[in-house]
Amino acid sequence: MSSTSCLAPPPLRLPCRRVRLPPPSAAVGATVAAERPSLRFKPRGAAPTKGWRLVHISCFRQEQDVSTSDDGINFEYNEQAEISEDSDLKEEDGGSPNRDDQNYVNGYWFDRAQKMKENLQETIFRFWNGRWAVPWTGQTIAQVMFLWIATFWLVGSWIVPFLAHAAGFSKETLTHRGQALYSLVTDITEGLAGIAILHQCLGRFRPLPPGWFEFKLKGKWHWDVVLGCLLFPLVNLLSHINISLVHMSSGPVAGVSGVEQSIVARDPVAMALYAVVVTVCAPIWEEIVFRGFLLPSLTRYMPLPWSILLSAAAFALAHFNVQRVLPLIFLGVVMGGVFARSRNLLASIVLHSLWNGFVFLDLMK
Repeated sequence: MSSTSCLAPPPLRLPCRRVRLPPPSAAVGATVAAERPSLRFKPRGAAPTKGWRLVHISCFRQEQDVSTSDDGINFEYNEQAEISEDSDLKEEDGGSPNRDDQNYVNGYWFDRAQKMKENLQETIFRFWNGRWAVPWTGQTIAQVMFLWIATFWLVGSWIVPFLAHAAGFSKETLTHRGQALYSLVTDITEGLAGIAILHQCLGRFRPLPPGWFEFKLKGKWHWDVVLGCLLFPLVNLLSHINISLVHMSSGPVAGVSGVEQSIVARDPVAMALYAVVVTVCAPIWEEIVFRGFLLPSLTRYMPLPWSILLSAAAFALAHFNVQRVLPLIFLGVVMGGVFARSRNLLASIVLHSLWNGFVFLDLMK
């Protein structure tokens, strides 16, 4: 081959387009020039709607075969597709929408009921098997509770009265404000003693596993507290039932006589001091001991619901008041449930404080 010879470039291949042909009426009389290459249409894919078939225009001479005719643009009307579409529309129109809608509604509510059932079962299972990682044994649990009860009794019955006597006064001779201050000092001392016992007995297990003695502001524990507050009337009803069962005398209720006396006297300072005692001090250290330590520790040996019930019974007995055993057990169960659900001591402390405030306001009526 000489250097002057060259190869002809391949013929230009234009991109093919898909076109939609007009209806038969518009195509009548259409002609195509003789010099144009004849176009052959091939069916491509599924037939479109309204009976027309999408065709492929051959744009290249190489794709033409010898049998191409010069009759112009050819088209084909797909009557079968239109008939099939009309039959489908008739079937849809002739159906029973009411029955289909009813079946859909029934299926929807059935699915919702199934999901609710599964969620409830999962919640109960998780609640029943909810446990803390307890690094100590029952011996440590008994040791802490025994030391706490002994310290509680010694501080309230011996240590604080002895210090008051050494200072030259006794509780019986104090005014309403003096008795309120005396109760505040006693409660703070008992709380600090209980925290010191926990610190000393659990010191060898540090660092504690996650979930112990947690105070968290974040989370949805506020709603648990609200639900717990809705049960306050039931706790109050149990209190009246308990009092009627033990045939309580007409005297003042033990443990709140000083509060009642200050309310009767309308001493604002004494009432404020008692409010701090019952709504701040007592809820903090009681929840740390019973919900923060005892309840999680019991999950080492029993399921969570039994741990809540047993810790609630210990909480009621620690108040040394037979007239309030039933309401305190129920209240302990409610606060234990709130704590177990939120794993947050702040939730049970707030609920405890609100209950004591509810009782305090009820006494002021």
